Amino acid sequence: MNPNVKSKKFHIAMFPWFAFGHINPFLLLSNELAKRGHKISFLLPNKAKLQLGPTNLHPDLIAFHTLSVPHVDPLPLGTETASDIPLSQTHHLATAMDLTRHQVESILQRLKPDLVFYDSAHWVPELAQKIGFKTVCYNVVCAASLAIALVPAREVPEDRPLTEAELAEPPSGYPSAAVVLRQHEARALSFISLEFGKGVRFYDRITTAMRKCDAIAIRTCQEVEGQLCNYIGAQYEKPVLLTGPVLPEPEKTPLDDRWAKWLDRFGPGSVVFCALGSQWVLEKDQFQEMVLGFEMTELPFLVAVKPPVGATTVEEALPEGFEERVRGRGVVHGGWVQQMQLLGHKSVGCFVNHCGFGSMWEGLMSESRLVLVPHLGDQILNTRLLADELRVAVEVEREESGWFSKESLSRAVKCVMGGDSEVGGWVKKNHAKWRETLASQGFMSGYIDDFIHKLHEI
Repeated sequence: MNPNVKSKKFHIAMFPWFAFGHINPFLLLSNELAKRGHKISFLLPNKAKLQLGPTNLHPDLIAFHTLSVPHVDPLPLGTETASDIPLSQTHHLATAMDLTRHQVESILQRLKPDLVFYDSAHWVPELAQKIGFKTVCYNVVCAASLAIALVPAREVPEDRPLTEAELAEPPSGYPSAAVVLRQHEARALSFISLEFGKGVRFYDRITTAMRKCDAIAIRTCQEVEGQLCNYIGAQYEKPVLLTGPVLPEPEKTPLDDRWAKWLDRFGPGSVVFCALGSQWVLEKDQFQEMVLGFEMTELPFLVAVKPPVGATTVEEALPEGFEERVRGRGVVHGGWVQQMQLLGHKSVGCFVNHCGFGSMWEGLMSESRLVLVPHLGDQILNTRLLADELRVAVEVEREESGWFSKESLSRAVKCVMGGDSEVGGWVKKNHAKWRETLASQGFMSGYIDDFIHKLHEI
């Protein structure tokens, strides 16, 4: 390759799906690209811009371009991101995103970027033909979920959702044990054959997005999901570019005094921290079963979850007598917490989480033992990867209903926290090995540098 081409600085437009679990990873990648001198034009709803301003580390090179998100019934007025609505309404938000197409086209026509990164907006390649730019379908979910549910070789009937038996059966040649799904997990993947935006199924949206792009990019690494990435490339006959995990810069903001002082009361690695993501709202009986499970561990714990359905605060939904019984060693908090800083505190020794992709990588990079309670399709597949293949975590056993009991939660936490537990021993050993690999000198930066090199090739 001509050395002048290698040194060329790109102008890249970013257009992620309107959910912070997608917008944030796109911005993390933008920060890494801008650090190396590339110019970024970031298209996003106005609400998201207001929230993300402080995390733009290179405002001289990363410019936000806001979109006016049209109102779509029955969404509440002012809905702009998935955080504004329950999960059951996100298909209407997809319709709203599609209605921004003319705004997006106008902005891209004016900017004339070299490349456009997108994920859910499957129509971006059509704009590329008119305006003249290359397209990268950037996926910020695990390769396992792309491979199992979305490869073109998998037939999805147009007139009905897939059955649980069909969902549990792997696509031909699928190279991962993550496909071994239980009944309730197969059910959680049925959304792929449902409508996601007016007149388009989720399956068709995502497969079209990957089939029509110039290159597929995935936020993962060869060491963790290499076989799956190769499989996806073979299925789509496209180059597959890996960015690595692309984690946030080390947090400079100290942990809030309230939590720092509370955690300082306990010994190193003794506290159980639980966080289940920004969108998961539990039913009241599920919430109560969960907090009783933490009580049963007899360990100090901090649980950060949204108030359950029908409750204004977490306090009003707690089981009778719970607060008195755990006072001094247990806290249930209904607001946002600094997850990265909490995981970095010396007293936190166990991280119970939903295994969303961001939490998956943050958990891997932490020193905490990992206990997983997945809820949605990609979280289930992330859990399969961590618990069954890498063997760095323990999954909480589920009942036939799909939820877990207080006993199974307590058992899983004690299993990884117990000093004489055989399972806890190999989880700790495997986790330490992977953390050492991911944190090794030049590992993350090497992926970004190689990613940019491959962008030049397309």
